[in-house]
Amino acid sequence: MQRYRDFNTYLKEIFGERVQKISLDAGLGCPNRDGTISREGCLFCDPRGSGTGAFIDKGISIDQQIARAKEAIQKRYKARKFIAYFQSFTNTYAPTPRLKSLYDQALAHKGMVGLSVATRPDCMDSEILALIGSYQRDHLVWLEYGLQSSHDATLRRIHRGHTVACFEKSVRMAADQAINVCAHIILGLPGEDRDMMLETARYLSHLPVQGVKIHLLYVVKGTPLAEFYRKKDFRCLGRDEYANLVADVLELLPPDMVIQRLTGDPIPSELVAPAWAREKQINLRFIQGTLQRRDTWQGRNFQTSIARK
Repeated sequence: MQRYRDFNTYLKEIFGERVQKISLDAGLGCPNRDGTISREGCLFCDPRGSGTGAFIDKGISIDQQIARAKEAIQKRYKARKFIAYFQSFTNTYAPTPRLKSLYDQALAHKGMVGLSVATRPDCMDSEILALIGSYQRDHLVWLEYGLQSSHDATLRRIHRGHTVACFEKSVRMAADQAINVCAHIILGLPGEDRDMMLETARYLSHLPVQGVKIHLLYVVKGTPLAEFYRKKDFRCLGRDEYANLVADVLELLPPDMVIQRLTGDPIPSELVAPAWAREKQINLRFIQGTLQRRDTWQGRNFQTSIARK
């Protein structure tokens, strides 16, 4: 029994074969780091902007990043089709002509069938949305918005620099152009209990959101969260605790929502805690085992009486 709608299966339904994402660092910044909103960044965000750091650390061009990634992916997975995933920092935080140049450059590579753009909901406008929407003629397009929590008090606590209302406005703007939206949420944020985390799932389940990435809040070096952890002001979730929370969240989401991620994927050398976060494949099997043990599945408790609008 397939207990959730995973991203790989979704892509095979569309393209008939395996499709792999290529994570890209375009060297773009973030208003929550350059002083536009603040300079401290989000509580949990690492110096790489939750990305590869390829451009920031090494100055590797988009073309070079794609060539290297394709070579590795083709050896490991034999994949022939790819999605250009602009991951690091805020990938709509630049003038529209520059964004178009970056997206065009990535999509010009052989085998590129999709574009995925990760950004903040407060870094979107109608012009950029029109640009991203224009790629839907020839490519699968996803727009990824970081929400993290549906509680404004939590967003203030983690220094997000935007509100829940801002997220919802950006989601509805994308829906008006029929652009797929994937929302990022984090389980285990400071100050949140189980009920608050599940309320975030309920909130998402009735928005025009087509996908979700569920992340574990882990502690990495060079973040404000690392200092909190050092002072013992923060406790990480345990593996069993996290797996059960993921199952709880999946039960509340619509059965057709695409689950793009079930946990985070930290760089091992930069992880502070919890140590078990390094074991991605073990964690995925543990989550699957939890779903099986509970005999539950995505959408089991979705309130179908409330339509997504």
